[in-house]
Amino acid sequence: MRYPEPILNLVAHLQKLPGIGRKTAEKFAFHLLDWEKVQLDNLAYAILNSKDKLHRCDTCNGLHDKSVCPFCDADARASQTLCIVSSPKHIYAIESTHLFEGVYHVLSRLISPIENRYVEEEELKKIKDRIVDRKIEEVIIALDATLEGDATALFLRQQLKELPVSISRLAHGLPIGGSLEYVDEETLHLALRGRVRL
Repeated sequence: MRYPEPILNLVAHLQKLPGIGRKTAEKFAFHLLDWEKVQLDNLAYAILNSKDKLHRCDTCNGLHDKSVCPFCDADARASQTLCIVSSPKHIYAIESTHLFEGVYHVLSRLISPIENRYVEEEELKKIKDRIVDRKIEEVIIALDATLEGDATALFLRQQLKELPVSISRLAHGLPIGGSLEYVDEETLHLALRGRVRL
């Protein structure tokens, strides 16, 4: 028997979340239907409130709720290093290490020739101008080790090589606590290429 329309509608919306297929969306939908109305109201409020209270910085494209962007604050950040990421979420991941004190730029999109997606000229100019104006000394390209991430990293390296700045990329390789027998060939290849002297 077919699900009632309200359930189908809820499942369809849940499926829009990344990594959620039909079966998982159905599981979540029925789980949510077991919640009390006040819990559902709180969830709806949390979603709408975060959308209302959070905004993107005009400079770095990061996501925050402050009046002054905490990732661009010249008094709090060492502005000689620029870290380029592909998602505001990645800023928080890097910040959690307490190792990076520079500034960020969140790319609007990664390069995907198949989907006819490229870094826009306006955004590229914004990055270059920022490097020159802020006297950036190093650009760290912190993109995922995917085809899109690799293509974008290569493109950025080509576009920025004429500027007086060193360009680096995050190392890729073995996870801490990982066993070599369970590591895929590509990860092992990257770990060998990115090895460091002891």
